[in-house]
Amino acid sequence: MDSKVRVRFAPSPTGGLHLGGVRTVLFNYLFAKHHGGEFILRIEDTDQTRFVEGAEQYIIDTLNWCGLIPDESPLHGGAYGPYRQSERKAIYTQYASTLIEKGFAYYAFDTPEDLEEKRKQVPNFQYNRAHRMEMKNSISLSESEVSELLKKNTPHVIRIKIPDEEEVVFTDIIRGEVRFDVSTVDDKVLLKADGMPTYHLAVVVDDYLMKISHAFRGEEWLPSAPVHILLWKYLFGLDKMPKWAHLPLILKPEGSGKLSKRDGERLGFPVFAMDWSDPSTKETTVGFKEKGFLPEAFINFLAMLGWNDGSDKEIFTIEELIAAFDLERVHKGGAKFDYEKAKWFNQEWIKKTDNTILAELLQPFFDQAKIEIHERSYLIKVIGMVKDRCHLLTDFISQSSFFFAAPTTIDTAAILPKWEEKKHAFFAALAQSFKEMSGKPVAAELEANFKTLAASHEIKPGDLLLPLRIMLVGGKFGPGVFDIIEAIEIPDTIKRIEHSLQLLSGK
Repeated sequence: MDSKVRVRFAPSPTGGLHLGGVRTVLFNYLFAKHHGGEFILRIEDTDQTRFVEGAEQYIIDTLNWCGLIPDESPLHGGAYGPYRQSERKAIYTQYASTLIEKGFAYYAFDTPEDLEEKRKQVPNFQYNRAHRMEMKNSISLSESEVSELLKKNTPHVIRIKIPDEEEVVFTDIIRGEVRFDVSTVDDKVLLKADGMPTYHLAVVVDDYLMKISHAFRGEEWLPSAPVHILLWKYLFGLDKMPKWAHLPLILKPEGSGKLSKRDGERLGFPVFAMDWSDPSTKETTVGFKEKGFLPEAFINFLAMLGWNDGSDKEIFTIEELIAAFDLERVHKGGAKFDYEKAKWFNQEWIKKTDNTILAELLQPFFDQAKIEIHERSYLIKVIGMVKDRCHLLTDFISQSSFFFAAPTTIDTAAILPKWEEKKHAFFAALAQSFKEMSGKPVAAELEANFKTLAASHEIKPGDLLLPLRIMLVGGKFGPGVFDIIEAIEIPDTIKRIEHSLQLLSGK
């Protein structure tokens, strides 16, 4: 790259951060770091009616959890601040005035009631060249009328004047040449009556002033491109415009349409990075973090949604992603969301993660489940025994709770169909043999003794292992039976066997 790469993520603080938004952050971040550039977080809070308390902090917390730390932001500062648009209000007025002076924008004095009336009269009404002369604005009114209205501080907005006939062309890094006929575009509001800019004006002015070299956003923003290109042309010149890339959508699991929060609710998976509690409804939407995802796995999975490095490699560290990332390898088509695949990534990362680190990460989940951990070293040992069976951090609770306390329920229904007096006698004898043992048990010795006792009772060991497992853990799961006995030790093992024998006897 010839000049300094500067990219930005510019969310509105209106709620939780959808995983599509996090992927936009990720692609911006990877591109910037690959080219030794800078990644900026800018908060687009100009629409005060949609502002949600706590949403900005949530965005910052999410980026922190993901490890995608901005070089400049409202929190970190920087040479091009402020980084909240609401704190840059005076800047936009100046540029809107410049557009009016050059004849590229105009004042519009229509009230909300005027606009509503027009929409009733004209189906699919658009404020554009076909209707602007019918409205109350500085094109349809005389100079003296406009001057008088402005003198009286009559509420008004400033709209861009879309040219009658013009084709807008730009090159998208992902899609190649894109063409628009602007005659279908309406005269968008640039500055609202409260002096706040709309997204259209603010994004162009801020990208210019913050020296943004590349602008990446979701493909749903493509229809806005003609307005933004015209604003670049009118204000700064197209040679100053960042290079654009419109990223493909993340699609529903069935492959049609953009993945939404409703899809997550319908199919039982998260679509937000972290839990989001809506301050108005008090509803909490579950996030990937609280569901039990490692941030490394979440980032790895997101990177592979619509991008690959040209090989079959799927597991990448963030450093490997930075080294390999090439925007031209981002797919044009949408990427289908697959929750099972996301869990596979998480399982792979759980396997890769050191057990001591996992113990730290798992502590809040054990606390929430009210499972007391008396020795950190024991927890680390247990994690090593069960981690290969866990797709999510939350799975560690179900897969290991029996190591810390006897199971509250025993699946006797899975034992009873093949239960007989001979087996009852065997397990009574097994409990007695354990009582006579001395020293700390070792899995290999326990297994050898178990097989010897089974032979003396003329029962195949394979017919006894499942009942023993269920007695110890409550169900048909868990690591090796004798490894479990070694971990929970003999006194606890005896109690669990004797308790299960009572249940099986109906006592």
